[in-house]
Amino acid sequence: MASIKFMGGIGAMSGKIGANVFSRNRSGAYVRGWAKPVNTNSARQQAVRANMQALSSRWSTTLTVLQRAEWETYANAVLAVNRLGETIQLTGFNWYVGNNSVMLSAGGTIVDDGPAVLNKPDADSLYAVVVDEANQQLSVTFDDTRDWVNQDNAFMLVSMGTPVNPTRNFFASPYRIAGSIAGSSTVAPTSPATLPAPYAVQEGQKVFTQARIIEEDARVSQFFRDSGLVTA
Repeated sequence: MASIKFMGGIGAMSGKIGANVFSRNRSGAYVRGWAKPVNTNSARQQAVRANMQALSSRWSTTLTVLQRAEWETYANAVLAVNRLGETIQLTGFNWYVGNNSVMLSAGGTIVDDGPAVLNKPDADSLYAVVVDEANQQLSVTFDDTRDWVNQDNAFMLVSMGTPVNPTRNFFASPYRIAGSIAGSSTVAPTSPATLPAPYAVQEGQKVFTQARIIEEDARVSQFFRDSGLVTA
């Protein structure tokens, strides 16, 4: 289903109508033909679906009235951004399931209490990734003075896109999780950290990566990104 914004006509559109898919990139709006995506039903997809189902059930069967109210308070204070770039308000249930799904993907444990801090973590301004062909690894530079680095159930979750032609300037998908950098109250991680490349890479290819910070209270940052050529 497409999202449409009317402004004396159509001001913005995102999604599918009939055989057309509407979206936008840094160059502006575009439309392309729709092709039915292949459902590989991979182990990763199965795990994500199982997590979502388990969290949905946990919201109604395990969380207390107070815990649900805490997530609703967070939802009332923190806005999200939809596919048209507009700010929208989600429910506490949305935030609980969404944030904890990211937490589980990073290897963390579920957080039932709603966040007391009513905002998202900031993006990491130092984030940069070098991809190495020889070792098939990502070297991730990050700000190791941030709060999450010293928290036991906190992470930076890093994903990598499929390698593309070096002239490519925009990449939407697919991304695959490369791994997470875990915070620790005893031995905090230091920058840079290495993660295995989830796709095979060759020198000269261009690679786009994206990351999110997950704080110990299950607050999740927006995506922040980097791109560069694969080194020898």
